Amino acid sequence: MLGLDPDLGALWPSAAAGAMKDGSPAQAAAGAVLAHCRALIDATARACVAVKPQLARFELLGAAGWGALEAVVEHARGLGLLVIADGKRGDIDVTARAYAGALIGGADSPFGRIAGLCADLTTVNPLMGTDALEPFVSAARAAGSGVLVLVRTSNPGAADVEDLQLQGGGSVWQRLAALVDELGADGVGESGLSDIGAVIGATEPGHLQRARELMPSAPFLLPGVGAQGGRVEDLAAAFLPGRAAGLVSASRSIADAHRSRGGDPAAAARAEAERLRETAWALSDRAAVR
Repeated sequence: MLGLDPDLGALWPSAAAGAMKDGSPAQAAAGAVLAHCRALIDATARACVAVKPQLARFELLGAAGWGALEAVVEHARGLGLLVIADGKRGDIDVTARAYAGALIGGADSPFGRIAGLCADLTTVNPLMGTDALEPFVSAARAAGSGVLVLVRTSNPGAADVEDLQLQGGGSVWQRLAALVDELGADGVGESGLSDIGAVIGATEPGHLQRARELMPSAPFLLPGVGAQGGRVEDLAAAFLPGRAAGLVSASRSIADAHRSRGGDPAAAARAEAERLRETAWALSDRAAVR
């Protein structure tokens, strides 16, 4: 999966040069980001099943950035890719409904039905509890999409809270995993996978076996491969239910592959995306045989 985290200081020159001349600074930057993301998607689409735009990178640019995000989503869909809105939202139920409407769609208003971004999957923060998650789950099931709940994240600071031991036994992240399994029980399809998945950082693969035991039907989004130090080769447990059970996400290691490989940015990105896909598929095939 291609993570889209466009850094204004590291856009592909050939993609962005023509988009940075006209309009306000925000409009010029949004045009450059759009050109960069389109070129990156075009280069890697055959090696990916989805794109995962990091919403903050677009929201930074205001209304122009949101317009660029919508255009990126449309471009990705035109190439047959799923879209994962990575915003990690989470709030009280009334606000969660608004977030769900914005990212998934289906919100009601006095003026009619609001479509929203219509993401296929949306990342959400569970630390405010079940009532903060249920609006996302309801909206996703109505739209035929899914939700990815933060369980054990890829950042070093995850240990500060997520690994803390609870008085009743187990850790915070294990309780979150149980919550994912409970919420996803009614959404298990013919594939054996649920419409409620979990974000499990690839930087701590030692947690994967236990995570899979706690969430046997949940698709796992696996960020942290590449720039953060995670390795696809260490993620076998994620794929035990089958190839579709693991979504390996890489962002900077693909977009910036030319910095280490040299040569054309698009060719380097394509080669790195292909390498990651082949590694993940081989690993998933071996895991499914076990």
